[in-house]
Amino acid sequence: MTQLLEKRCQACSGETPALKPKEIFRLHEEIPEWLITTGRKLVRRFTCKDFEKAIEFVCRIAEIAEEEDHHPTITIDYKRVTFTIWTHAIDDLSENDFILAAKIDRAFAEGDYA
Repeated sequence: MTQLLEKRCQACSGETPALKPKEIFRLHEEIPEWLITTGRKLVRRFTCKDFEKAIEFVCRIAEIAEEEDHHPTITIDYKRVTFTIWTHAIDDLSENDFILAAKIDRAFAEGDYA
């Protein structure tokens, strides 16, 4: 995950190339707890201590998403928070998605949410 954490998300457009399966496999090794859906999206659910901690976690991720200018879909269900990430401009996966996922993982690990 270290390599992904050192990177920044790059501006995307409809011209951004989608990742090839080999690249997805390589990057997924750095964030193994994320599920890759058949629709080529990254999904992970986190369980927090309670609703208040879930909201704190979401607020922290909102800050990171703004810094990276790459925004996940977020679902909050009491103390469970689910993130779905893909590059909307191409409706597929790009390296940005893996960078953001790694940064979400780090924020959860470093925070007092669980």
